[in-house]
Amino acid sequence: KNYLIAANIFLGISDTCSMEKRVLFFMSTVCISHSVAVLFKHYQHLDHFNYNHQMGEMADPIQFKDEGNKYFQAGDMDKAIEFYTKAIKSCKDKKVLAIIYRNRSACFLKKESYANAASDATKAIDVDAADVKALFRRCQALEKLGKLDMAFKDVQRCSTIEPKNKTFLETLRRLGAEIQAKTSFSTDSRVQNMFDILLDEESDKEKKEKAANNLVVLAREDAGAERIFQNNGVALLLDLLGTGKVEMVLAAIRTFAGMCTGHKARVRARERRNSIMAVDNEEIALATSDLFQCVNDSLTGGDRRIYGKEEAMVLDAGKDLKSILMALLDMLINKKVSGYGRDQALNLLSRNVPRKNKKDTDHSKTLFTIDHGLKKILKVCGQIPELPDQLPMTENTQLIASVLLNKLWDDLRCDPERDNYREVCDEYIKGKFDPNDMDKNIHAINALSGLLQGPFEVGNQLVGRQGIMEMMVALCGSEREVDQMVAVEALIHSSTKLSRASFIITNGVSLLKDVYKKTKNEKIKIRSLVGLCKLGSAGGDDYSMRQFAEGSTEKLAKQCRKWLCNTAMDTRTRKWAIEGLAYLTQDADVKDEFVEDEPALKAMFDLAKSKDKTILYAVACTLVNCTNCYEKKDFLPELVQLAKFSKQHVPEQHPKDKKDFIQKRVKKLLKGGIISALSVMVKADNTLLTDQTKEMLSRVFLALADDIKDRGTICAQGGGKALIPLALEGTAIGKVRAAHALAKIASSCNPEIAFPGERIYEVVRPLVSLLQPEREGVENYEALLSLTNLAGLNDKLRVKILKEKALPEIEQYMFEDHDHIRLAATECMCNLVTCKEVQDRYMEDGNDRLKLLVLLCSEEDEKLQRAAAGALAMLTAANKKLCTKMTLVTLQWMEILQRLILHDQPQIQHRGLVIVYNMLNSDDNELAKKLIESEILEILSVIGKGMNNPKRQIVIDVARTCLTKAMDLGLIKPFTTPS
Repeated sequence: KNYLIAANIFLGISDTCSMEKRVLFFMSTVCISHSVAVLFKHYQHLDHFNYNHQMGEMADPIQFKDEGNKYFQAGDMDKAIEFYTKAIKSCKDKKVLAIIYRNRSACFLKKESYANAASDATKAIDVDAADVKALFRRCQALEKLGKLDMAFKDVQRCSTIEPKNKTFLETLRRLGAEIQAKTSFSTDSRVQNMFDILLDEESDKEKKEKAANNLVVLAREDAGAERIFQNNGVALLLDLLGTGKVEMVLAAIRTFAGMCTGHKARVRARERRNSIMAVDNEEIALATSDLFQCVNDSLTGGDRRIYGKEEAMVLDAGKDLKSILMALLDMLINKKVSGYGRDQALNLLSRNVPRKNKKDTDHSKTLFTIDHGLKKILKVCGQIPELPDQLPMTENTQLIASVLLNKLWDDLRCDPERDNYREVCDEYIKGKFDPNDMDKNIHAINALSGLLQGPFEVGNQLVGRQGIMEMMVALCGSEREVDQMVAVEALIHSSTKLSRASFIITNGVSLLKDVYKKTKNEKIKIRSLVGLCKLGSAGGDDYSMRQFAEGSTEKLAKQCRKWLCNTAMDTRTRKWAIEGLAYLTQDADVKDEFVEDEPALKAMFDLAKSKDKTILYAVACTLVNCTNCYEKKDFLPELVQLAKFSKQHVPEQHPKDKKDFIQKRVKKLLKGGIISALSVMVKADNTLLTDQTKEMLSRVFLALADDIKDRGTICAQGGGKALIPLALEGTAIGKVRAAHALAKIASSCNPEIAFPGERIYEVVRPLVSLLQPEREGVENYEALLSLTNLAGLNDKLRVKILKEKALPEIEQYMFEDHDHIRLAATECMCNLVTCKEVQDRYMEDGNDRLKLLVLLCSEEDEKLQRAAAGALAMLTAANKKLCTKMTLVTLQWMEILQRLILHDQPQIQHRGLVIVYNMLNSDDNELAKKLIESEILEILSVIGKGMNNPKRQIVIDVARTCLTKAMDLGLIKPFTTPS
């Protein structure tokens, strides 16, 4: 009675249940022989029915295809298409479907329905990319549709697959010739049309401007650039430059740039470039600078395209490069050159003279520039706009010159070269001092200020010469305001070193106070204030080394904030207020007051976004101080006690520099809009955004990302995007700090939101750089977490991670003693094992990769077990040979496997059961037999007999699937009793 009831229950199960589940359901209910016999008879009947039904389905499309072939051979294309269409609708086999589509494509070609022919051929190619018949048919269709470029690509693939096929080769040659002729004719006609419009005096202004801009587009194509050059285009473009109209001049310059890009022969037509860049128009100066850069890249090999015989026409590029370099140096001291032109000349020198790679031994351009241009650069630094007969300059000119001086100094390789640099500077400064000419004296002092802002070592040595510091102090008491302003600025820049600051505190503080109190010139007043600010902060963040009385620095900071918020003052003067805060914010009391002053914060951020980028360094310094992200020395308590005992000075931390105060300041900065300001600062011109400034910005970003709750705000305001360039360029420390900030964001936020689009792929390299052994443990850990998140998104990212050679480092960290790092590395590997390259590494002999993974499954840490078991489950599913290899790497594999499938955590248990199934399905009968003969069979039976439970259903289902597989292999049979 019981077995009949069970059989009826089984046969009445819903049709939506799979047949395997029905069998297992019955086996878990009763084990009576008659019912099992009934069940299997029913199962066989259903299976037989399904098989016959599928065979019937497969017969129809083949029959339809054959009918279509007969009609095609008979020339009846309509009937052939009809039967091929029926075959397509009923066919399920992808390979057969591709053949039918290819055949129907041939019919459409015969009927001259080329769009349909191309569509059907494409569907066949999607299944088999090497189907030459489908490729050639699509080529024929595309040619008829006029899409010669696409047709050429298809026949090119055909000739690659069958290189001896004469039809393919002939078609390839013919299409190539047609494309070339069409392109040449089209380009010639467009170039001629543009010239006709520009030469026609009756053409209206708008039409001429449009034609000029079209020439720019044509010049960026090789064929277009050549036609312009050959059709006397250079003369016409020079005429356009002579019009003086901004739009026409810009179009002509940009056309020249397109023509010269990558072509050594054309760059010789460079008439009037210098005079164009001298124009007092920022946009024209910038466009001409781009033209100079294109010419330089073409001559130096920065653009590596090859132009055959035309390239051979330029025998000596070095001569041209030398003349360009001399022209740029001459522009620096030419009074006819505008401030914008001078800025671009300095920028070009900064970009192209110093070596980009210090491993390159050739720095002849730097030595040439020092010999022929160092004094010219110093002359620019010494200019004082308030005096008559000075060179035209912008607000950025002198800072850009200081940056160039610093880059030249850094590019020198040995002491004799550095001695020569110092001697040239010393000679120039001493040559300008004249007791009878005060203008020359302040020019020398201003040039010295330029050196102090650039190669400080050189400037500091010159300041130490007898009489120079005394002259600065004396100039502060001069009756002329310009003398006071230059002297105060020089004092500010020279007091960077504590020893210099001590000298000025002793000799010049009272003088600066007098200047501050007596002068009515706001520019001098604010500079005096900044001088006092800098001297007051000479002790740094050492609470015990305050230079002024208690409360003095707060008063100075309050005045700086007042000037900063005064929008009626010019930007350059307000910039000095930020300079003062950059020094004063080393005091924790000043930091707290500043971040509480919302108008002052907003004013600073607005200035950081302004056109004047000379402010970047001061803003970055202020933010570094407010977030306490500067380098701090850690002192051992024992050494501190020893220093106190020996009465040595021990730096003291301000009470408000502790972690909770820093966190409050960070919150205030985020609320004040710091992220948007930093994002704008990162986009600044590379000449002003120095590597040191980038490093400070990276430090600030890292401090802001420290609290996980703030990372969403950073992402929402574009901080993730801004961090990427900081992590790729700059100082070594700066790149590490930026990469660490990226790791913090990518480890806790959705990377697809934090780094939208293609930017997500740019994040991989900085993260991989944090895996290096010399990096700190927290950097390793957060980089691994970030890579785990990225690897879990898609195959393209996983491949990118492997291309950056991260795999060996990840494997190494799986052996790490530190629990968190080992877990993160294992989780990352779990997400990478779907890649074929990773699977192949686990198949290699002579290493312990697979053994480690198996042993990690036995660890006590449940997260580690889950990650290791997940990786093992995916590996054994992807490569059946690994199932056998797994049993050879350690004798404990059976015990570990049993522990996994008995685990009380469903996720870990599920992974263990999947591994068991993979081993049963591995085609290794001995291995399967060994599993079933062990206690695993009993465990599977117990799990499979469990009642359905939503929380554990996936585990129960996999266990039942394992039992079914064992039955299919004949390793177990249904329980029966004698009839």
